Amino acid sequence: MLIEPLMLADDGATPNHPGWPLLAYRGALTAEALAQDDHAFDRLFEANGWPVGFRNGIYSFTHFHSVTHEVLGIARGRAEVQFGGDSGPIVTVAAGDAALLPAGTGHKLIEASGDLLVVGAYPPDADYDLVRAGEGDGPTLRKRIAAVPRPDTDPVLREAGGLGRLWLLA
Repeated sequence: MLIEPLMLADDGATPNHPGWPLLAYRGALTAEALAQDDHAFDRLFEANGWPVGFRNGIYSFTHFHSVTHEVLGIARGRAEVQFGGDSGPIVTVAAGDAALLPAGTGHKLIEASGDLLVVGAYPPDADYDLVRAGEGDGPTLRKRIAAVPRPDTDPVLREAGGLGRLWLLA
């Protein structure tokens, strides 16, 4: 498995996280594991302390969460997802990949295969909000995002995961 960090800058409408990168886990699960178990990402995330919040897709408008981090597991299909806001990179994700989004990370579906299935999970006891790019009080949102604590465990690799090495505490 390869972990690709992607630091995203605040573009004014989408704050992104001020200190932590998005982490793309390429090949978090194998095609064989997913073929055998449609709920393999559910089990992986929950075993690592991240309760599943949804099994569906990704919204086609730029949005972010200001009070929680989120992990997206691609259980089926492939997608082009724009991260970071309207000027952010478009990243291809495919079955078996996962993306760990720190609070504030903008994301929007650009294109997807017809069979796309995304499993989304959040840290335990996390509150949830959905903020569209450009909405809300910017300074308040940015303070809230910066205050979201680093989770105790990585949703893909538990204690040995990427967030332990790449989301450094200030």
